[in-house]
Order: sequence, then C-alpha cells, then structure tokens
Amino acid sequence: MYIAVKGGEHAIEASRQLLAAARRGDADVPALEVAQVEQQLGLLVGRVMAEASLYDPRLAALAIRQACGDAIEAAFLLRAYRTTLPRFAYSEPLDTDRMRVDRRVSAIFKDLPGGQLLGPTFDYTQRLLEFGALASGTTASDAAALDTPRQDVPNALTQLAREGLVEPCLPSLGDPEPPDITRDPPAYPLPRTGWLQMLARADEGWVLGMGYSTQRGYAHTHPFAGDLRCGKVAIELIPDELDFPIEIGEIELTECQMINQFVGSAEVAPVFTRGQGLVFGRGERKAIAMSLVDRALRAAEFGEDSSSPAQQQEFALPQGNSVEASGFVQHLKLPHYVTFESELQLIRKLREDVHARATQSVDGDLA
Repeated sequence: MYIAVKGGEHAIEASRQLLAAARRGDADVPALEVAQVEQQLGLLVGRVMAEASLYDPRLAALAIRQACGDAIEAAFLLRAYRTTLPRFAYSEPLDTDRMRVDRRVSAIFKDLPGGQLLGPTFDYTQRLLEFGALASGTTASDAAALDTPRQDVPNALTQLAREGLVEPCLPSLGDPEPPDITRDPPAYPLPRTGWLQMLARADEGWVLGMGYSTQRGYAHTHPFAGDLRCGKVAIELIPDELDFPIEIGEIELTECQMINQFVGSAEVAPVFTRGQGLVFGRGERKAIAMSLVDRALRAAEFGEDSSSPAQQQEFALPQGNSVEASGFVQHLKLPHYVTFESELQLIRKLREDVHARATQSVDGDLA
C-alpha cells in the first residue's frame, strides 16, 4: 500500500470512490446489469470462467462488470472467490462425444456423420461495424433466438481411429490419478493431464501466441482441425451413498481435436496424432490454440526434436497464468523506495569512481 502518500488512508478511500465513479460512467446512461453481461457478452463470460477455472456464468458476469471489462482482473476476482468454496466431490470424466452440440465443424471432411453444423459464429460475417446500433441500440443483424434442437453428433475422427489411421483417444490402462493443479503446485515435467489443466485456464492471448508459433515453423507440426464442437455436456458424479453415477447438471464447453502428421518409427507405423483443447463456454480460438500447444508438448512422446518454445513445458505453461503474470508485472508500480535508493547510491558511487579514474588519467598525461 502507498502508506507514504500524503493523506494515507483517506487518499486510498478517495481512490476507491474514483474507481466506483469510473465504473459507473455517465449517470445519464443506464447502468449495465449483470444479466446483460451474462446474456450479451457470452464469449467474454466464457473466457473469464476458463481463466478462473470456475464455471458460473452469473458470477463471471458480475466479475466482468466489477472489473470494468478487464478480463484478467475479472478472472482474478472469480479465482479469488473460488478459493473460498469447499470441494465436496469429483465428477466422472466428461463424455464430449455425447455433447448436445450447437455448432460442430470439421476441416478434413466434406461429408461426415452428423453433418457440418455452422451454429453461431463470426466466421461468415463481413467484419463491418454496424453503425445502426449507435442510433437505435439495435442492429439489422439482431434477431430472435432460433429454437433449434440440439443433437448428439458422432466424433468426426471415430472412423479414422477404427482404421488405425488416427491414434485412439482412450485412457491407458494403469494411468495414475491426474494431478490437481489447484491443490498442488505444478512440478515439472508435468504429465499430459497436468499441462492440459494449465492450458485450459491459461491466458487466451498467451496460448494463442504459443499456438501461432507452432504454425510459423517453431515446432514440427502440420495440423488439421479434425473435430471442433460447442455445446452442452452432462456432469455426472457418484455420491458416497450410491455405487452408480447420477447426472447433476450440464455445462457449456468447446472442444477441438486437432490431428497432425506423424511419420512413425521402426516400431510404430505412420499415423495421425492428436492435440486436445477443451475450455468452458464458447471459446473456439482458445480451444484450437490449446490443441496446437498440447500436440507440440507431446514431442518427446513421439521421439521428436524439442527445440521450440511451445515444446518447452517450463516456458509454455507457467507464463500463461494470467493472474500470476498480471500480479508480478503490476507489482512494479508499488513502492520500491528502499530498493531504488540503494541502487541510486550504487550508481552514484560507480560514476564517482569512473570520474576519479578519468581525472587521474588526464593528470598523468599532463605530467
């Protein structure tokens, strides 16, 4: 805290009041409601939930409103609240093949089981500002929600996996219990279950940059979007008093399974390998980038060279923690009086020594 600032506690309270006024904005403009954020800024809500690792659209919307739209600050608020919640159970593994999809596309097949479901996306828009919203508050593109029934859609890679052309997506026998990065600090090297957790709640911009780097030659990958889907997935758990799973609700998820070429080895025939991305809400860009980084991090598993940044766990993973990164960067604006004063004195002393040596050198030349 800036305890040395004139006014001390009163100055800090005044700063809080100024923040509240800045958050409210012009009083002649209607105040932003939490429900509006939740319903109309769904992509931002999904991003905050993912980076906070807490699925609650209403609380994410509240955090966004409180943070003035700052996604990192909102994730910080929501993650802080998350630490106060008890953990009473672990769910069963999610079956995304049973997802009730709103949108599902595949870049590798023209015709595939279940078809291409375009759903809500910016992909087919013209990226032109709709100036009509400035005058009326609505635009020509605003429309009533379509009542389209969601459906189960088979995974686009299932048949290729049956033919042995794509590696199977099944848990290995004897797999250890996945680590919980929210309970235990990550210890490198992490298993894949650990790094997928870190990527799922990492800053979207960081993961996007890491994924983009793999496409620009900083990893040996040639990716194809095999199956990209958004929709609702059932959550199941097994209560202590029962010996079978029960459904307790559903959450909205985005999943991307990226496939990459693998030339094989003396022991393994050539096959396509997978990268996996799974995030809360509608977050296609994050899921795609996550799947690219996941596959890059699997380089050692396939005996590939690991020389690129996205292939180094200790570079690609911890720097993606938006809350930690933001805190460490922003702490620089907090008081560092003592540290700076000591370095200032050191610089002055070093400059005095340099000046003294230069003076002695000149005197010696004159003599």
